[in-house]
Amino acid sequence: MRRPAVLFTLAAVALLGAALVVIVHGPLLADANTPDVGTIEATPAPAPALPAVSSPAVGALFQEGMHYCTASVVHSEQGNVLLTAAHCLHEGEGGGYLANVTFAPAYHDGIAPFGYWTVSDELVAPGWIAASDPDLDVGFATAHQVGTTKSLESLVGANTLATGTPFEQPITLTGYPDDSEVAAVCQNTTSQQDTFQLKVDCAGFPTGTSGGPWVTGQNPQTRLGTVIGVIGGFEYGGDTPDTSYSSYFDKDVLALYRQTTART
Repeated sequence: MRRPAVLFTLAAVALLGAALVVIVHGPLLADANTPDVGTIEATPAPAPALPAVSSPAVGALFQEGMHYCTASVVHSEQGNVLLTAAHCLHEGEGGGYLANVTFAPAYHDGIAPFGYWTVSDELVAPGWIAASDPDLDVGFATAHQVGTTKSLESLVGANTLATGTPFEQPITLTGYPDDSEVAAVCQNTTSQQDTFQLKVDCAGFPTGTSGGPWVTGQNPQTRLGTVIGVIGGFEYGGDTPDTSYSSYFDKDVLALYRQTTART
């Protein structure tokens, strides 16, 4: 399982300016079960100078001084919305939301170049809260930093959220392993695991990488693109470090996003 080690002791795990435009499309897939879809479009902010190939909008989630999951900034009018796996924010059936979580965008080698941001307004689907539904292992939250007047998105940029996309797409996968101080990054093509599950083969994504974004169309200069999934879902994201899963982004995910942006 991709569940962070810190949650084995607590219960279960872990965590996500410009005008907002919502474009609603018809279903892109032939499957009759495919729900309504939508795309949140944005012009990403320029990326600051960062090491390696990690995206500035991706960072580590911390609790009790340890990073245990991964999250990323997703575009919103407010510029403070985070996307991650539901199990990175809420313990699932029988549990509650995790407390005292912080987010460090572009974290590497013990350095948080943009500081630590307080995570609040966490939101996961009712089906995750009631039954830990793997098809709903997606969560949103907001990030705030005392004394900072600029939005998080204006500092690190943001990926565009898309729902109802094809199952097979080339992506860039990013996540923070528990035993590493740098992000793991891999590029490969996704496939369909189940009706509402995506799959991708990428080596080196063990515990701690949950919530890591699946980004398609990544701009090689800004390292930002369109996010179509996060490590989670089936087997909490996978029971081996070489294959990862994601809940399919459908109308339920779009509804959660809209709820999050409406209350921030």
